[in-house]
Amino acid sequence: MDRKLDQERLNSTSYAVTHTRGVRESERKIQDGAVPSPDREETATSHDVEEAIARARNWLLDHQHEDGHWVGEFEGDTILETEYVLLMQFLGNPDREKMRKLCNYVVRHWQNEDGGFPIFPGGRSDISASVKAYFACKLAGHSPDEPFMQRMRECILKLGGVTRCNTFTKLYLSIFGQYDWEGVPTIPPELFFAPNWFYLNIYEMSSWSRAILVPLAIINSYRPSRPIPPGCGIEELFVGGRHGRHLRLPWDRRPLTWRNIFLLVDAALKLHDKSPVKPLRRRALRAAEEWIRERQRGSGGLGAIFPAMTHAVMAYKCLGYPDDHPAIQHEMCELKKFEIEEGDEIRLQPCLSPVWDTAIALNALLDSGVPADHPAIQKGVEWLLSRQTVSKGDWAVKVPNVEPGGWYFEYENEYYPDVDDTVMVLMALYKAHCPNGEHWTSAPERVRQAMERGLNWVFAMQNRDGGWASFDKDNTRMVLQYVPFADHNAMLDPATTDITARTLECLSFFDVPKTDRRVRRALAFIRKEQEPDGSWFGRWGVNYIYGTWQALRGLARIGEDMKQTMYQRAVQWLKSVQNFDGGWGESCLSYDDPLCFKAKGPSTPSQTAWALMGLINADGAESVEVRRGIEFLLQTQRADGSWDEEFFTGTGFPRVFYIKYHLYRHYFPLWALGQYVQAVKGRKASFSHRTDSRKK
Repeated sequence: MDRKLDQERLNSTSYAVTHTRGVRESERKIQDGAVPSPDREETATSHDVEEAIARARNWLLDHQHEDGHWVGEFEGDTILETEYVLLMQFLGNPDREKMRKLCNYVVRHWQNEDGGFPIFPGGRSDISASVKAYFACKLAGHSPDEPFMQRMRECILKLGGVTRCNTFTKLYLSIFGQYDWEGVPTIPPELFFAPNWFYLNIYEMSSWSRAILVPLAIINSYRPSRPIPPGCGIEELFVGGRHGRHLRLPWDRRPLTWRNIFLLVDAALKLHDKSPVKPLRRRALRAAEEWIRERQRGSGGLGAIFPAMTHAVMAYKCLGYPDDHPAIQHEMCELKKFEIEEGDEIRLQPCLSPVWDTAIALNALLDSGVPADHPAIQKGVEWLLSRQTVSKGDWAVKVPNVEPGGWYFEYENEYYPDVDDTVMVLMALYKAHCPNGEHWTSAPERVRQAMERGLNWVFAMQNRDGGWASFDKDNTRMVLQYVPFADHNAMLDPATTDITARTLECLSFFDVPKTDRRVRRALAFIRKEQEPDGSWFGRWGVNYIYGTWQALRGLARIGEDMKQTMYQRAVQWLKSVQNFDGGWGESCLSYDDPLCFKAKGPSTPSQTAWALMGLINADGAESVEVRRGIEFLLQTQRADGSWDEEFFTGTGFPRVFYIKYHLYRHYFPLWALGQYVQAVKGRKASFSHRTDSRKK
């Protein structure tokens, strides 16, 4: 393990350069007076803060859609554009001009100095992302002799060549004759017949893996072959030639490991695939097809996420569906909505985030002083109420006797609500209808019923370990991580501190006491997850700053004594990682190597806001660190009330897929400033009360 970490540190040159550049830029801005210096004497006045809040509120209100919702761009890495190119080639009638525009975006905005492509800005080059980019560029008409292609090829070969790619990349390449199907892990459709009580069944996989792998099982079974134009092959990307044993899946050196056991199973499945007698195959394929078709109903595409939707289209084609079939047209129309075209570039979003964006925007606006009866608030609430699920999804396999009541992330995704969105929506509903701290049952009947259904659903989704996960309950069978096709690092959906703590924050508004058995179990889970230095890991945001903020906020809201030593360790940790300019920042590399990169990175508005909210809730608003953080937000705010943010601060799958929410840099700073004002006013009110008592 130590050797692995050392190698990762050696490979992190690209980020180190970016980080140094960011720190130097921060120092330059300090010298120019653009951001606060740590030794500056002046403190932001309440007038300064209120003005900043007013500008930020106005910006956010101006960006609300007519029907009441908010949605910002949801940015991923280059696999979106390159896999879109491959999908067009797969369908047999590729739009070369569109391919060219997709590759323009990829190359102009993402290529590293070493020629490869990272999975987040400033990250090291990733072999799978780089190979797909090279192949896509050739399909789009680029010559391998172009300088950027030469640099890309050199980087790929230095990284070990095509055989080092992940399973999904190898499967794509096999479809176009660029890899041997024997080197691709088998995904058997017969897995559908595994009963739910069986240790390995599809409902023990995470919801997103399920939506991705079910259509892949169909594709893997048919092993389709699609032609490519002459000269578009990638033979030059193989180290030592395309054929030979090196194409086979590598075995562990120790003989008795779960990986080796699963590789033996994979070898048996490959023999089964070659057999002319496969008694369950036809029924299994039909079951997989029906499963996909059923989950298209009430959705913005299968799972409403890019990989599952592209795989669904390919699976339908394998099953013989014509291009104009409604099932294919539905997926293609939804994929089209992910496109953003600007000039001669096209980029894609992995999905859309309107429920998440709307819920956070409402919380930020309400906590920053916008009255609950403001038309924008009420329109946003009505839009959210229209998105509550009314039918059972995959979650009901393990929680069958509960009425639907969750909220999903996207415009439409009835089968896949999640706990994180649900609790964020519930908090917004409470604040909008109980602004003066009334009991939640005093809300209008329709809202009260929606909140009751949502709360019941959230309680039902609590794991056996006391925590909450995102989409599934007790999705924790660790052995699934060793399945050969599980190298996308996302097979499981275990409970996490950030979601569990946010759930406690939500429950505090609904008068669930700390003595409640479910709360006690959640508190035990959070305490157990704390790191030795006091921080918490962040699963859905980058990273320890995100996890620590949410833990402290949830613990404080539910009534924990924040003077306890373990919580003060977290406070001191947050203070200790504050940047020179007064802000906070953390790179996605902290998931790879926390020893080197934990809470290290150029300051960003969103991560600064998270740290501030953690400190304000656990330690009050009076500290020097909070003052400097507030000054950082004030000094970096643009004249129009918004903020700039270059780096990715959202997490899809740690070490695999990261995201940039373009509204994070706006509503989180507003939320932090609002909580700061609340804390200051609360302190003043408390001081005034104590003074009046002494006078009496």
